[in-house]
Amino acid sequence: MIKSSIAAYRNAYLGLSSPTWWLALVMFVNRAGTMVLPFMTVYLRDEMHYTIAQAGLEIALFGAGGILGNYVGGKLTDKIGFHEVQFWSLFLNGVLFIILSWMYSFLQIGLCMFTIGVVGEAFRPANATAIAHYSLPENRTRSYSLNRLAVNLGFSIGPALGGLLSYQSLFWVDGITCMLAALMLRITLPPHEKRPDHHDERTHKDDASVWRNGVYLRFTFFVFLSALCFLQVFSILPIFFKEQLHFDKPLVGALLALNGLIIVIIEMVLVFKLEGRRSPVHYISLGSFCIGLSYLMLNLPLAGLTVALIAMTTLTLGEMLMFPFVNAFWVKRSNQYNRGQYASLFSMSFALAHVLAPTFGSQVVQHASYRVLWCIVFGLCLVASVGFQRFKHN
Repeated sequence: MIKSSIAAYRNAYLGLSSPTWWLALVMFVNRAGTMVLPFMTVYLRDEMHYTIAQAGLEIALFGAGGILGNYVGGKLTDKIGFHEVQFWSLFLNGVLFIILSWMYSFLQIGLCMFTIGVVGEAFRPANATAIAHYSLPENRTRSYSLNRLAVNLGFSIGPALGGLLSYQSLFWVDGITCMLAALMLRITLPPHEKRPDHHDERTHKDDASVWRNGVYLRFTFFVFLSALCFLQVFSILPIFFKEQLHFDKPLVGALLALNGLIIVIIEMVLVFKLEGRRSPVHYISLGSFCIGLSYLMLNLPLAGLTVALIAMTTLTLGEMLMFPFVNAFWVKRSNQYNRGQYASLFSMSFALAHVLAPTFGSQVVQHASYRVLWCIVFGLCLVASVGFQRFKHN
């Protein structure tokens, strides 16, 4: 039993390229310093004395900037290459987090959050394209899982440590780690990727455009619905834990860190075991359902720490089933001429969810209740889960 478990872990990591590992290390350093966004709503409530609706609007401005950032990031990736986009996005985002610590008015914070969204989210399509560039078709899903593992390993450290630091320290630590990740990227993976010939790119533009792929557009819509629900974990769920379940800040940070810790331990082996056994869409659909179910659990009578732990575990299971296979879906439908476009549209669906998730969640809570919100979230995930099933033969 022990030998088979060790073999499963070893096999899950075999065959991945060296640049894929370096990209994962860069992501780990960056995410280990992720402290501002997980605690931003709590910071705005405790320190700035904002209403929940005002706090939700500030987070929504980050998402609005993210939509533009993902679009620009995808365009720049196809034009100048994924390395330069990744480097400058990380470095400038670090500078902006430090500047945010000096912002105090609603307008100042809003403008800074929007700019952070533009600059920071430009990284996503570039990074997704880089992973596709450095991986092979037979290990691409695992390459994305390794990247997610690095993200979540870092995220298991960031919020947990952030729960112990002062609010001002959060901005500085987050900013410095962003800049360190940028420098590490420059040193370990110097720019050398071969960019597509733009004459050929124009030749293939019409038949390669992401906007002509109806299957992918419909698929992205259901990804958006799932992301809208999943992202409550970064905006409304921390407030729910603090205000409704009366958890203190360190416990909230530990619960958020649990999500990343489970992914670090399980996801790579899970993907290795599941890949190729059934249609990827099957796992995507099941993952969306689990995400919705996790929030519905919070409506159980006498919900407390035990229910919160089970809900976070179920949420993490849904995330592990859904997101690695979603990445493989869009990569398979793109090519060297439009990979930035496909990565951009996929990332834009998440950025749009970042805009709407906190606003949607906070408005439902303010005008109805948390119980109503969790029921709506479950319903949306159920719709997405059924919708994904329709793509099994595409």
